[in-house]
Amino acid sequence: MFRLFRKWNTLRNQLFVVYLIVMISVLLIVSIISYSTVANLLQENAEAQMKQTVTESQGRFNSIYEQINMVTKQIITNDAVQNILMDVNHDEVITFNERQSLVNAINMIQANTDGIYGTEIYTHNYERIIPIDSYNLMNRVNTHWIKKAYDAGGKLIWIGEDPLDENYFLAMRSVNLMNNNFQHGGFAIVRIDRTIFSLSNTVGGAEEGYTILVDENNGVIVTNYKGEDLESIYEASNEQISLDEREYVIVESTSPSTGWTLYRLTPVQELTSGISTVQAGIVIAGGIGIVIFFISSLFLSTLITRPITRLTETMRDANEGILQHNPPAKSTVEINELNQTYNQLATETNYLVQMVYEKEIVKSRTELKALQAQIHPHFLFNTLDALYWSLEDKNEDELAETVLAMSELFRYTITKETDDEWVTIEEELDHIDRYMSIMEMRFGSRLLWEKETDLDVLHAKIPKLMIQPLVENAILHGAEGRIGDCTVTVKVERADIDNRVNISVSDNGKGMSEEKLEEIQQLLIGNINIKKEYGLALQNVQQRLNLFYDLQHVKGLYIDSKENEGTRISFQIPLEGGRTIAEKSHSDRG
Repeated sequence: MFRLFRKWNTLRNQLFVVYLIVMISVLLIVSIISYSTVANLLQENAEAQMKQTVTESQGRFNSIYEQINMVTKQIITNDAVQNILMDVNHDEVITFNERQSLVNAINMIQANTDGIYGTEIYTHNYERIIPIDSYNLMNRVNTHWIKKAYDAGGKLIWIGEDPLDENYFLAMRSVNLMNNNFQHGGFAIVRIDRTIFSLSNTVGGAEEGYTILVDENNGVIVTNYKGEDLESIYEASNEQISLDEREYVIVESTSPSTGWTLYRLTPVQELTSGISTVQAGIVIAGGIGIVIFFISSLFLSTLITRPITRLTETMRDANEGILQHNPPAKSTVEINELNQTYNQLATETNYLVQMVYEKEIVKSRTELKALQAQIHPHFLFNTLDALYWSLEDKNEDELAETVLAMSELFRYTITKETDDEWVTIEEELDHIDRYMSIMEMRFGSRLLWEKETDLDVLHAKIPKLMIQPLVENAILHGAEGRIGDCTVTVKVERADIDNRVNISVSDNGKGMSEEKLEEIQQLLIGNINIKKEYGLALQNVQQRLNLFYDLQHVKGLYIDSKENEGTRISFQIPLEGGRTIAEKSHSDRG
């Protein structure tokens, strides 16, 4: 056991374990904080949506009530109703024809209205005029409602469920005689079909949960709740309640115009349904992060301890009688000093080594450096490729496409000395497409991207990465500084001047003030020197324009920006022309 521990107790393994523990700890902390933040946000959004739904549903119920209010007002102010009650008030006998005319007038009003099933008219002595029978108002409704309607002076009074038929509701008005100084002339009662308050028409029946609409006397108007413990719901308003072994969140809204209260009970599980998805996403991202951290920790620990391992192996070979130099490595001062000391000792010991052998060693070192210089891009592309296929296997198509775009982005950006530093405008725009697909992962639907190009100029060549910094700059100072959607537009067109191409990048972000715009323009012409990200990106593009083109053939950066409206940056280049960096250096020396 002790031998096994000594075998694994190396500096490389110690660094690997420490790095891995630190990175995983950071990942766990970030995941926990992210989960908590997103979970709270999702729950708040769900509760806000509930309140919005209740408010909208209450508005629909108010509309139904206002419709009933309007129709009943038309009935009690109808000439036929007013005249017949006036005659009764003057102790005149009502004929059958007058009653029939009254029925026809009311039926015409009801014909254009949904929900009102019938209308009853009573005299001030509580005798019923229509329907034609001897039914008395005091036998129809409680005297409490008669007094309340009389005191209301003609306003609509909601009685509730019809005591004669539970499928209907009753509403009542006192009729005032307009041609008799608005004296009390009688009462009007309307029967309202219960189905007019259907939840499917006002709330939507697809949602899980319960909806309860009660009047100001807690009389149930409509509900899909079958339980009987309504009092506990009324008392637990705007809180949580347990029903049928499930927890529900209650949201209530009372209409100031009707006095009706709408209760919406939504299962807590429904509010938190999106949290499980977030949790799964964080677990998957955490697993991917751990794999990346594992590889990174292994790579870093190997990179740091590699010079020591090489020196140890070289010294072990020296014990066997083979003396050779340890290649120099980019490492710490102490390791470099140790390496130099050993190499000096090896040089002094092997002074009789033939010159040809020494040249072969130098050649080997050179080849080793060349291989080392190729490791990082090769490792990066292989890592991204492995990550892409891993995501494909897990059906994470969106993330896989993003990783693929990132790989192509790096491949385009990393330029070898043998690569051409010039690309076509079409290749540069393809590179920007990959960059924007990655940015859309961050900003989502907030970021919009448009291209307007003339096809006959896409073959023109420009220096690599000439447009992309302007697009990145537009996103940084457009999308990040804007609450709503941000649109970035790249326009490539033939300029008014022959054999010129005009390239512009615009956004509808927050723009710049006149003072800021003047500061940037002074930076571009070299009058001031600032260390800000905004200025550095534009200054870099301006310097590259000066580097690759003659000033008489190219138009420098032109900036048009208005605060809170957006920014447009453009430049012109010749359709054919330009020079490489080597040609520029040669012309400068000449």
